[in-house]
Amino acid sequence: MGNTNDDDERSFFSEAPMRPAAKAKATLDEKPHYLGHRDRLRERFALVGPDALPDYELLELLLFRLIPRADTKPAAKALLARFGTLAEVLGAPVGLLQEIKGIGPAVALDLKIVAATAQRMARGEVQGREVLSSWTQLLAYCRSVMAFEAREQFRILFLDKKNALIADEVQQTGTVDHTPVYPREVVRRALELSATAIILVHNHPSGDPTPSRADIEMTKLIIETAKPLGIAVHDHIIIGRKGHSSMKGLLLI
Repeated sequence: MGNTNDDDERSFFSEAPMRPAAKAKATLDEKPHYLGHRDRLRERFALVGPDALPDYELLELLLFRLIPRADTKPAAKALLARFGTLAEVLGAPVGLLQEIKGIGPAVALDLKIVAATAQRMARGEVQGREVLSSWTQLLAYCRSVMAFEAREQFRILFLDKKNALIADEVQQTGTVDHTPVYPREVVRRALELSATAIILVHNHPSGDPTPSRADIEMTKLIIETAKPLGIAVHDHIIIGRKGHSSMKGLLLI
């Protein structure tokens, strides 16, 4: 009986407690799988540069800083599946961003800060420069600030006599398909800034940048109002999610 009890006792103390202890040690030694992924992705970025990485990986890299202790790949892919492109993710409203699993109020706000920084950089490319010779940069800036707005905006770029940008202002914000524009207010503001030329810009939240009849008529009215006061209207650009149109390029003005 004693031997049997000893055997049972040894069996109890030598085998049963060791299993959870070993499991606990293995758990402590394991690291989240995403930690190695983060290091590898950063190394790829440093080695090959951003152009070699797809949008979801660039978004992952950004989310690394905003979400320090989680796998950010699902959130990055979900954001792109919802909004389409990296630019559209950054242009999305805070409320819609928060509808994505893993994107809370703080992360959504941080994404908007990144978007604002990118817009400020784009604006720096045209600020104080002769915009007619920097047309590509000008369009890139307009797209960054307007293409993904949920409501129409009417923006005016005010130029000096050398066609350098001296001010960029949103004069009106309207609905999803209409913005009220007042030609006298456009001209009045140009005179206040001593601008000798302007470029009109507005967005179409529908995504289609084709000018409407109302767009064309309004533009011609602004031209007629501004011309006697020595203010030229160089163009009216319409920004959509998939591109832009130029009324001057279309020979509409």
